[in-house]
Amino acid sequence: MLPVTATFIPAETKDLDVLISLMSQMQADDPWSGPFEAAKARTAVGTLIRDPALGRIWIIAVGDQPIGYIVMTFDYSLEYNGKCAWVDEFFIQKDYRGKGFGSQALRFFEDAARSLGAKTIHLGVHHGNPAIELYRRAGFKKHDSYLMTKWIGGKRG
Repeated sequence: MLPVTATFIPAETKDLDVLISLMSQMQADDPWSGPFEAAKARTAVGTLIRDPALGRIWIIAVGDQPIGYIVMTFDYSLEYNGKCAWVDEFFIQKDYRGKGFGSQALRFFEDAARSLGAKTIHLGVHHGNPAIELYRRAGFKKHDSYLMTKWIGGKRG
């Protein structure tokens, strides 16, 4: 039997309900550092979909079934020689994990980042997350620095 290949569908505003549902499922596995609020997430996702200068979102599907999503956002760094792509969010439903879809998604992401002019790909992952091994196999390296965050837009949430 041939391996099943995922497809990567560029998200559109019509996909907001699917994305919010998948994001909600991700929160059960790997919660954000602050509370997940669907209305605020919907606004942020909508903004990203409408402004490709900020990044991209792809729905990961097998056949016509959405099984996850991956989000690319951009920054610019002199240290990293220019435009950087971030794996801002990446989720695959539990029933589809361990079947190669994560590796397919990361290869797709790398190709997309390269085609969009990125020099590097970054990601943040919580300690103890089993996906760390997937990221290591895909070539990501740990830094001797910490990702630190300061909320400057008022109270978080």
